[in-house]
Amino acid sequence: MIVTLIVVCEVGFWVLLAAGLFFRYVLGMRRTGLGLLLVEPLLEVVLLVATAIDLKNGADPSWKHGLAALYIGYTVGHGHRTVKWLDGHAAHRFGGAAPPAKPPRYGMARARHEGRVWLGTLVAAVVASVLLLIAMWYVDDPSRTSSLQSWIFIAWRTAGIHGLIALTYAIWPKRAPAGLSEAGETRMKERSPR
Repeated sequence: MIVTLIVVCEVGFWVLLAAGLFFRYVLGMRRTGLGLLLVEPLLEVVLLVATAIDLKNGADPSWKHGLAALYIGYTVGHGHRTVKWLDGHAAHRFGGAAPPAKPPRYGMARARHEGRVWLGTLVAAVVASVLLLIAMWYVDDPSRTSSLQSWIFIAWRTAGIHGLIALTYAIWPKRAPAGLSEAGETRMKERSPR
């Protein structure tokens, strides 16, 4: 049941996102679109409540409950950035707005960007860990909750690997090709006469 609900929540996330953007930019119903976008966090609440009910009804904590916690953590850590990115593209494509800024490609600007993305993964690991610790406390049987402990390790291992990758951008910043500044703008434009 939990795995099915995770799939339903993921599909529901994208359906609500598409519907919200459609209402905002194609139909011009900005408030309705915003309302649909604001309903998305309720999907995670439904998943959280269903997981708690499943555990309360005596289900053995398993990988399904761990996966649910990681999914909720990922949505909290990266969901807002994903929605903002897609909203910017929809506003450009359908609403006549300027194209959204692309992330920096070179130098320390890229390293700062990667660090901000990693912070989302760190938030995801914290949220997932807290949810898993609450589930372990709720079940209150260490012999049944060892699988949940392993998911905490998975969350922090993922955050650690992502952190190391983000750190490489600061240690070895990617240099812009000749003729480009770190921001990606050509130096030729800067030198051209007005």
